[in-house]
Amino acid sequence: MTATDNDLGALTGVRSGKRSFYPEFVRTAARLERAVEALDRISRALVRTGEGPRALVEAVVRAAAEHVQADWLLFAVADGALRAARPRFLLLAGDTLVDDERLFPADALAHLRVLRSRPWEAGEPAETGVRVPMTLDCEPVGGIAARPAPGMDVADTDLAVLRVLANQAAVALHNSFLVHATMRLRGRTEQLSEAAEQQARDLAARNAELQETQRRLFEAMQRQALDDERHRIARELHDSVTQDVLSAGMMIEICRAELAESDGAVAGKLVEAKELTRHAVERLRAAIYALHHSDAEPSGSLPVLLERLSTVHLPTALQVSVSVHGEPVPLPGEAEHSLLRITGEALFNTVLHTTAARARIRLDYRAESIRLSICDDGDGDPVALRRMLRLSSATDLAGAHRGLANMRARAEELGGTLSIRRSRIGGIQLLLTIPLPLPDRGGAW
Repeated sequence: MTATDNDLGALTGVRSGKRSFYPEFVRTAARLERAVEALDRISRALVRTGEGPRALVEAVVRAAAEHVQADWLLFAVADGALRAARPRFLLLAGDTLVDDERLFPADALAHLRVLRSRPWEAGEPAETGVRVPMTLDCEPVGGIAARPAPGMDVADTDLAVLRVLANQAAVALHNSFLVHATMRLRGRTEQLSEAAEQQARDLAARNAELQETQRRLFEAMQRQALDDERHRIARELHDSVTQDVLSAGMMIEICRAELAESDGAVAGKLVEAKELTRHAVERLRAAIYALHHSDAEPSGSLPVLLERLSTVHLPTALQVSVSVHGEPVPLPGEAEHSLLRITGEALFNTVLHTTAARARIRLDYRAESIRLSICDDGDGDPVALRRMLRLSSATDLAGAHRGLANMRARAEELGGTLSIRRSRIGGIQLLLTIPLPLPDRGGAW
């Protein structure tokens, strides 16, 4: 017969060797009533798992003490078992709960040593009081010890109730720890998740700020490059071209004074030449002023510079219109400078060598290229210009028509091509096609 069978037999009292069954029946009925009451107290104690381990242990201790009417009752967990269980031991003396072994009675202290260090001996008869083991997965993990009140007869039924209470308490204690550990982990997980989400939001905001700062820095660098280039061109115009034009005007004035009396016709032409040089100086000074006093321009300012070039660069009243198509893209300062020089040279040639009254500048931003077209309505011959371009490439014609060769050279530096054809408005069309992205010049841009 197993220990479980013995417990059941003790609880029910069905086994009796006596000849008279009625007294035994009365006693069995009383034991059953007490067992039912004990089971009710056990259920009320064990359902407090969610309140935490200490509340559970206190409920078990009170239920056990009430069942055996104990002067004191001790609940203890063995050393090394249920490591996370708290409290490790608890004594109920009267209505006082004690968890300091220094305050334990001597006999309770002796039971505590057995339950903590030798839990496998908890089921053996004790010299004083009663003691039952507490098992979990068939391993002793502590026990309950008690000193019943004087005159209290502790039957096998009562010990069986204490064993059931102790074993269920061990399971409930372990489950209570798992529940509270899970709740703590869940709370910690939620905190970490919220912190991670907040960190992600902060990083996204910092990344957006960094991108905005980089964009502004890039625009500032472009504006600085454009300003530096404008100042450099202004210095070149002031220190070289303007001085040369002024010197030419002075020489014309000297020649006109010497020829005024001998040849009136030549003197008259020199007066016209002087006026031209004066207008040229005024135009140069206007260009220098514009280059030095330009407002801050956004990235991709080539359209703005072309518009300004059409109003300050030319020495005549040539009507110039500028149109831009597509979405402008920022270009390196050297590239924009080359495009401006090509445009300026084309307009100067239009004024100097044709009878054009109108010129059109068209800038097309495309997905893979930039197209710059300069057209006029003059009397220029595209066939003759293409022939001059071939000759200037083959030999240096004493500097004549080097403007076309320079324009083509600048276009080739940008990886593009320059073509000459008849414009739709009657004159010459110079078409410059630059591929995107621009070729890498080893950091020269």
